[in-house]
Amino acid sequence: MDISGIIGAFFTVVGSPYHMMLILIAVPVGLFFGSVPGLGGKLGIVMCIPFVFGMDAIPGAIFLLAMHSVVHTSGSIPSILFGVPGTGADAATIVDGFPMTQKGEAGRAMGASLGASGVGGIIGALFLLAIIPLLRPVILAFSPAEFFMLAIFGITFIAMLSGDSLIKGLLTGFFGLMLSFIELDPNTGAQRYTFDMLFLWDGINIITVILGLFAIPEMMALGVAGGSIASAGSKPAKMGYAGVIQGLLDVFRHWGLTIRTSIIGAFIGMVPGLGGDAASWLCYGHAIQCSKTPELFGKGCVEGVIAPETANNSKEGGSLLPTLFFAVPGSSGMALMLGAFIMLGIQPGPAMAITGMHLVYTLIWALVIANVLAVVMILAVVPLLGYLSYVRGNLLIPFVLILTFLGSYMGSKAWENIILLFMFGMLGYFLKKFRWPRPPFVIGLILGPIAEDSYHKAMSLWGPSFLLRPGTMFMIVLIVASIVYYIWRTRKQLSKPGVTFHVD
Repeated sequence: MDISGIIGAFFTVVGSPYHMMLILIAVPVGLFFGSVPGLGGKLGIVMCIPFVFGMDAIPGAIFLLAMHSVVHTSGSIPSILFGVPGTGADAATIVDGFPMTQKGEAGRAMGASLGASGVGGIIGALFLLAIIPLLRPVILAFSPAEFFMLAIFGITFIAMLSGDSLIKGLLTGFFGLMLSFIELDPNTGAQRYTFDMLFLWDGINIITVILGLFAIPEMMALGVAGGSIASAGSKPAKMGYAGVIQGLLDVFRHWGLTIRTSIIGAFIGMVPGLGGDAASWLCYGHAIQCSKTPELFGKGCVEGVIAPETANNSKEGGSLLPTLFFAVPGSSGMALMLGAFIMLGIQPGPAMAITGMHLVYTLIWALVIANVLAVVMILAVVPLLGYLSYVRGNLLIPFVLILTFLGSYMGSKAWENIILLFMFGMLGYFLKKFRWPRPPFVIGLILGPIAEDSYHKAMSLWGPSFLLRPGTMFMIVLIVASIVYYIWRTRKQLSKPGVTFHVD
């Protein structure tokens, strides 16, 4: 490892007032795009590209990457406080973050989220440094066959998110999987269940689904119940810095989970095609799978906040790997970043490992510094944000619903998404009312296209024998072991008197 190059790149960033000024500007911009539902990092990149046009390569790349890397740090704010995901990848944070707010622990949830985001971002960048020598064999080891089995492995996490009823979880998960096939057939171009509606040709907008399933039902429930999101009997002290510090300490109290999900998130980010949504849900499922008290998830468990938030930020370091060294974007956001790099005169590809390592190390340090600054900036105001959970519902509901409708429309600029938002809002309300788990629906919708595309490619290359490839067989063993372990653990938990296990 080039220690002198790494140290030199560090001083290239922190030793330049110009570079630090760009990061100080980029971080608040990224926090804004993350905290407003429906905007997200991709729109942030698009809107910032004109401002970096004409810049030198390194300053322009530092600005864009610093902005994009902190989007998910602030995306947890509306997820935790209002049950409205700032970005699609922040939906997993709602499952336990919003119940913590309802219990009056918004400060603790925000502290855990910020701590996890900061640690995840740093570990993701360090992972990028550590994996560079092993980069080529790791990336090339993933063929469509392994992609397919990895998606199936992710779908098995439906079981982990099904609470005390595996049947309910499987039904909602496979319903989401069915809806993921509403699009143009990727092989023939034929319409599938689109009913000649143009806006469905690219599939159902994931942001609309998430907002409908989570935001609208929570606002309906708040309107029916009256009062504020946080119960009136909650302890106000939880909202001050004491609650935030408690949440920060939770991140280090669960240090094993924090490190594992950071590494898992970085690895998933490194694999092109999986994306940040898959990283957050897979790490959330991993947290349930490894917890000694899985029955607490979905009811305000701090581990359910830590796991997806570490993954959201660590995946940015991982997704930078294939983007820079193979010109293969690790996520949709990195696809836009790739175009921006080329515009700035940066030529991603294998030659980067020979002539561009100084740029790579510089961007890694920009990732680390941006994540630290983002946490510091939000920590300064997070106790004040937490008090929003005590605002009366009749004042809060219109504001949240406006954000929800704007987020749904801006997801793909199609007014038809508003109709879908209503439909999924009603579906989410009834799922919540009758205690059917909602996360499996999102898992099925996200991983369905990945599984289908990889399956067709694997069949074209190897036929059914792709199941006999070593990597595929290893993934099959993992899938079977996960299901067996889940069944054994669930039966053990439910055998305890008075224990129920439910994830909403």
